[in-house]
Parts: sequence; structure tokens; C-alpha cells
Amino acid sequence: MRLATWNVNSIRARLDRVLAWIDRSDVDVVALQETKCKDEQFPEQAFTDLGYEVAHHGLSQWNGVALVSRVGLEDVSTSFSPDVPRFGDPAVVEARAIGATCGGVRVWSLYVPNGRGLDDPHYAYKLLWLEQLREAGRRWLAEDPGTPVALVGDFNIAPEDDDVWDVDFFAGATHVSEPERAAFRSLVETGFTDVVRPHAPGPGTYTYWDYTQLRFPKRQGMRIDFVLGSPAFAARVTGATIDRQERKGKGASDHAPVVVELAPNG
Repeated sequence: MRLATWNVNSIRARLDRVLAWIDRSDVDVVALQETKCKDEQFPEQAFTDLGYEVAHHGLSQWNGVALVSRVGLEDVSTSFSPDVPRFGDPAVVEARAIGATCGGVRVWSLYVPNGRGLDDPHYAYKLLWLEQLREAGRRWLAEDPGTPVALVGDFNIAPEDDDVWDVDFFAGATHVSEPERAAFRSLVETGFTDVVRPHAPGPGTYTYWDYTQLRFPKRQGMRIDFVLGSPAFAARVTGATIDRQERKGKGASDHAPVVVELAPNG
């Protein structure tokens, strides 16, 4: 199985590129983030015409997550725990998670809140969201340790200094703060493994480059997109790549696709 995750930064703006990449990459499952559309606006037929099933969760022109699979799409869920309201307001819930079982693998497409600033209400919201994810992950591993589970997507965290082009540049900013990094470590300590890093080590191995200041040609990026696998998932990983080429050219997303290869079960 070939599993990919990609923050596409608007599926409608980049549909042709996404479809061409999926066809060229021959992937079985793709987790998309930041689709930026409501469910009824998602171009589902474009994917079904290629032989994929689609599950999308979008509530507005912001956020949005999806799973696209040609190996099955079962038990779809749009919440891994009681929904985490933004700023404690139960009326404000965002489309940031969707899970389904694809070819026997439980895949969660995740778009972790950005945080914005260390003193911004979004930052506390981000940490609460990650704590809820950790608790859900702990529960899944305890209840069924034999099921391969993959937490994939844009985590908006650079967990190591080598995951940013200049750690001093980000001093006092989100994505590299100790509470955020501790939240990421807690997921790992729960039992999930960063399965991509051994196959695509740093420094300088990034998944995101800001559109401004010529960050991409200057190789000034961040590694913030991950595939975290349960023990049953990690045991099947045979390879992983970050498709930096897809960040090039007109109309590219500011993120690159991340692809993981899995050996057959058993």
C-alpha cells in the first residue's frame, strides 16, 4: 500500500495538480488537509472517475480534511473525541479531522490548529486539541493494539531544531515552542512513531515553504507534515519520501506530499 498525506491549500484551486500527482504517483490512499471548501463544494467526481472513494469533512471556506482511497473507505468518522470547541465556545467547531479504515489501516487525516501566536487564544486551543488527540491515540492503542493506525497530516509543529531552516528566526514564535513540542513528544511516547524521518532524515528535509521571501528557492522551509504510526503500522513501513518536486512550478501548494510505503499485512 502507498499512503500519502498532503496539505493542498485549497482543493479547488489545485485540483488539476492534485489529480495529476495522484495518477503519476500511483498512491492507494491520500489524506488531504486544508481543502478550504464545504462538503457540497468538494470535487468528488473527479476522484471517483479515477477509481477512488472519497470522504470529506468541510464546514466553511477554511480548514477542511479528506480521505481518498482505492482500497476501501469504511467506518468514516469526523471526530476522534468530543469535538474541541475553539476558544471554549461549543458553537465554534472546525473541520480538522477525518478518519476511516482503508485496506485494513485506520487512517486519520489531521489538520492541527496553527496557534498563530504564543499569546493568542488559538495557541491554547491548539494545545487542547493535541491533548485530545493524544488521549484518543492512547485509547486506540489500548483497545486494539493489533490494528495499524496512522495519524497523518499537517501538525503545524516542528518538533526538532533541524526541522526549521533557522531556529533562531523562529524564537518566540509558534511551531517550535516547548509546549507544542512536548505535545508532539507525548504522541510519540503514547506509542506512535514518526515513520518518515528514518527514510528522509534532516537537516534540510522539509515539507513546507512559505510563499513569501523566496523561501522555497532559498531552501528555507519547515518539516511540519508527518505520518505517525502505531506499532502495527510502523512494522509494515518499508520506505518513505517527501516529494519536494511537487512544491515547484505555477500553482503549487506551499506543502509537499509525504508518501509512505507499506508491506502487505502478514
